[in-house]
Amino acid sequence: MSELHTPQAGDDHAEDDDVVALLMRQHGDIRNLFDEVEACTGEERRDAFRRLVRLLAVHETAEEEVIHPFARRAFDGGEEVVADRLAEEKAAKETLAVLDDMDTDDPEFLSQLMRLRTDVQEHARAEERYEFTHIRRSTDAASLAAMARAIKAAEAMAPTRPHPGVESGAKNMALGPVAALMDRTKDAARRAMGKG
Repeated sequence: MSELHTPQAGDDHAEDDDVVALLMRQHGDIRNLFDEVEACTGEERRDAFRRLVRLLAVHETAEEEVIHPFARRAFDGGEEVVADRLAEEKAAKETLAVLDDMDTDDPEFLSQLMRLRTDVQEHARAEERYEFTHIRRSTDAASLAAMARAIKAAEAMAPTRPHPGVESGAKNMALGPVAALMDRTKDAARRAMGKG
C-alpha cells in the first residue's frame, strides 16, 4: 500500500509565503493521514499512525507557539478565540493519549481513532473560521510569510518519532511518548523562532 504514503506539509518544498495557506494544507494532510491509518493494517497502519501523530504535534505546536500568541494581540476577541481553540485541543490530546496506549491492531483502536478524527476536524473547522480568517485580515504579507517560515523550520527540526532520547528518557517516560513528542516539537519551534 505504498501508494497511500501521505507527504508531510514540508515534503513538497513549496514556497510558503502565507502561514494560513500552510496550516490549511496541513489540515488536508491530516485528513489524508486519517484516511491512510484507517485503510492500512499491521506495520503500515503503525507507520501511518506515527506520521499522523508527528504532524498533529507539529501543527498544534505551531499554533501554540506562533498562531495563538499572534491572535491574542492581533484582533478584537483574540483571547476568547484562542481559549476556545485550546479547549478543543485539550479534548483531542486526551483522545490521542488513549490511542497512544493502544496497539494499532487493538479492536478498539479504530473507534478511538474516529473519536480523535471528529475532535480534530471540528477543531480545524473552528480554526479556519474563527482564527485563520482574522489572522489573514489582521496582518501584512511579510508577517504571514515570517510565521510560515518559522513553522516550516520547526517542522524540519521536529523529532520524527515519539520515542525518548537517552538524555531525557526519565522525563519522557513519565509523560508518555506522545506528550514527549509534543514537548520536543515545542522546543524545536522555539529554536526555529530564536526563542530557545
